[in-house]
Amino acid sequence: MDQHLDIDWTSCQGHGLCAELLPEHITLDEWGYPLVDGRPIPPRTRKRARRAALDCPVLALKLTEA
Repeated sequence: MDQHLDIDWTSCQGHGLCAELLPEHITLDEWGYPLVDGRPIPPRTRKRARRAALDCPVLALKLTEA
């Protein structure tokens, strides 16, 4: 089953830590808010994706199965 990154926009405060931890899937816009590429997270990257979600200061990033 594919896993994807989702952002809770009501919680996100644009800290940018997620883009530092997972730069191959997340970039930042001009205001510092994350832009997720929408591709499924490959198995080799899932551990870092989970870490990025857990390290989000406001827990706005989620790894979900689709």
